[in-house]
Amino acid sequence: MSRSLRRGVLAATVLSLSIATLSACGAGNDAQTLEVKPDNAETSVGTIKVQNANVVTQPDPKAKGPAAITATLFNSGDKDQQLTGISVDGTGQSAKLSSAKINVPAGGSVVIGGQGNPSAVLASGREAVQDGNAQPLTFTFSSTGKVTLNAFVVPAKNIFENYGPSVTPQPSTSASGKPSESASPSTSASPSESAHAGH
Repeated sequence: MSRSLRRGVLAATVLSLSIATLSACGAGNDAQTLEVKPDNAETSVGTIKVQNANVVTQPDPKAKGPAAITATLFNSGDKDQQLTGISVDGTGQSAKLSSAKINVPAGGSVVIGGQGNPSAVLASGREAVQDGNAQPLTFTFSSTGKVTLNAFVVPAKNIFENYGPSVTPQPSTSASGKPSESASPSTSASPSESAHAGH
């Protein structure tokens, strides 16, 4: 065997061993990359997966008023399920759903919150939750039952601006000329991709 041929075989062998070694780092059931968890609230029970769960409060930390719950619900089963309630654990408060039952289609998903989507609103958000906390929520489904996870509590700012409560307190002037708080509708835009990334 010539000297150049031996060098070529040696180089090919070293290259293939390098590739095999590097590939092994990311393969298998106990690969390091499997330990990386997404930075959003999610859990699965049976055929139901709840992802990107947040409680979105008023943008002004001093403002009182409603808070909105946002989430993406997935149903990998072969039968539709209905979301029948969302409760805020430890507070005795439950969200008011936009309809008595929100359908989560078989093999499909539904987004809660944002313009054109079903909604879930806490009447007195500031009394129930505090910005920066991870708040336990329980989603109740027709077949799966209760699904509990910790949802992030965030103000309706930046990427969450369009997911906040549809009614926010606005100062107004009463007949006596003194400012008072009353609720007026705010505008909402379609959900942003960044707020519901990872599904």
